[in-house]
Amino acid sequence: MTTTKTPSAEQGSRSNYRRSLGTIALTATGLGSIIGSGWLFGAQRAAAIAGPAAILAWVIGALVALTIALTYSELGAMFPKAGGMVRYGQYSHGSLAGYLAAWANWIAIVSVIPGEATASVQYMSSWKYDWAHALYDGKELTGTGVGLASVLLIFYFFMNWFAISLFAKTNTAITVFKVVVPVLTASALMYAHFDTHNMARQGGFTPNGWSSVFTAVAVSGIVWAYNGFQSPLNLAGEARNPGKSLPKAVISSIIIALVIYVALQVAFLMAVPGDKLGADGWSALNYNSPLADLAVTWGLNWLALLLYADAFISPSGTGMIYAATTSRMIQGVQENGHLPGVFGKVDKKTGVPRPALLLNLVIAFLFLAVFRGWGSLAEIVSIATVISYITGPVAVMALRRISPDLVRPVKLRAMPVIAPIAMIFGSLVLYWGRWPLTGKVILIMAVGLPVWAWYEIGKPLTQGRKPWAELAPHLKAGAWMVAYLLVMATVSFFGGKEFGGKGYIPEGVDLALVAALGLAFYYWGVRSAWRNPTLVATEAELAAEAAEAAAEGDKDKAPVGA
Repeated sequence: MTTTKTPSAEQGSRSNYRRSLGTIALTATGLGSIIGSGWLFGAQRAAAIAGPAAILAWVIGALVALTIALTYSELGAMFPKAGGMVRYGQYSHGSLAGYLAAWANWIAIVSVIPGEATASVQYMSSWKYDWAHALYDGKELTGTGVGLASVLLIFYFFMNWFAISLFAKTNTAITVFKVVVPVLTASALMYAHFDTHNMARQGGFTPNGWSSVFTAVAVSGIVWAYNGFQSPLNLAGEARNPGKSLPKAVISSIIIALVIYVALQVAFLMAVPGDKLGADGWSALNYNSPLADLAVTWGLNWLALLLYADAFISPSGTGMIYAATTSRMIQGVQENGHLPGVFGKVDKKTGVPRPALLLNLVIAFLFLAVFRGWGSLAEIVSIATVISYITGPVAVMALRRISPDLVRPVKLRAMPVIAPIAMIFGSLVLYWGRWPLTGKVILIMAVGLPVWAWYEIGKPLTQGRKPWAELAPHLKAGAWMVAYLLVMATVSFFGGKEFGGKGYIPEGVDLALVAALGLAFYYWGVRSAWRNPTLVATEAELAAEAAEAAAEGDKDKAPVGA
């Protein structure tokens, strides 16, 4: 079967990568992914859902991201391979669970790219020119807007075409700008107008109840933003010393971003003119370019101009990062055995997986054509992201059980506690996403199954092989993930009305039930892991690389801290 690739085959497809990224470059990649279009729109969208309590939504989102990121940091340091997060489920549970996790992760990340282009064009629509106003109709991009966003997509991919070193240098410079401008924006708005009475207007701190705070975490763009922590993990194959640099990059990027996002949310809440909060309160706000429009309101024209410029730079920087990381993800999926071999090829001169880059460009165009507004893309991305999150907590503890001898440069003593908590958090955020959105995204997960079925069943049958005996343990090991998605969709449908459900499960009981189910599926997932062919082959490959590195005395080349 396709899941029994040899170490040499995989090593050959990735041998052209350059291990040139250090801690600073990887941190810039993570922070640059987190601070993209989310900071331009997230404050308004979160306030529209949760009012002033949106501040807490950013803190909760960071806590969720941090617990999940800790599980992935151990995995990323263990397996410093390109496209990291699409691989871990395959290592721990084999073909079915690995493919579902990879599919969810890829959907979540590749759709961010057109989202960043959409954000830039949407901000441009506030320019004082008729042609700019014609780019956005208040709900989605017009045909002209889509055309301009398409040009930006081509630019993102063009910047990744030539070399990873060019990407790293460009991204680090852009990230510095992306950090300075949000900090300056928050400071300037707070100085210009800081109306604390806004915290009590139109329903007070929690005008829509505490359930709205949780929903804001799931669908307002908060999960979208913090999901950028995984970008350094997907570039692990190009890290000089992944065991040390990956955890630092992941954790640092989340913490720095939390401080920036909370400052921006506070600045937005206090800068909104009180007379703008009518009968519908915060939900009535409908700025096309929220922070820039507020800057103009308080006479900060210089800041508005800076924001209009940064509306290209911040999303473009993030778009470039995701163009890079998604191409590595595609290459990782191919090495898992679920895409044609051409998508595993890495250009020898540049160290860039160009066929994978082109595939993602085509998919980005499709997403742009279907989802033309930042808000609609943010919802889809956020829920798909949460589904992809559940693999990490399960895989990290499952691999401790079935592969205890693997070298772990990062091994937290508290992981047996952190992992189940991360699983509970991920399950809660999925539920907070509200029905029917949760059901729609879970349905999107099913759309990818025919590709898996072809490579695992159809292709072997055409070759005269009988795949059922080999496939059986993969199905058994992946059953927990299929059941999890179905059960969570059912609970979302019958759950509380405040989360879009039918209301059959009482308020409060629904959250306890989701937490309990998350914990139950966590233990099922950990126990169902098995030493599948992909894991065995990868262990052999890592051992060979470690031995080679030890023989050469090159510590930086050792992939797992050997």
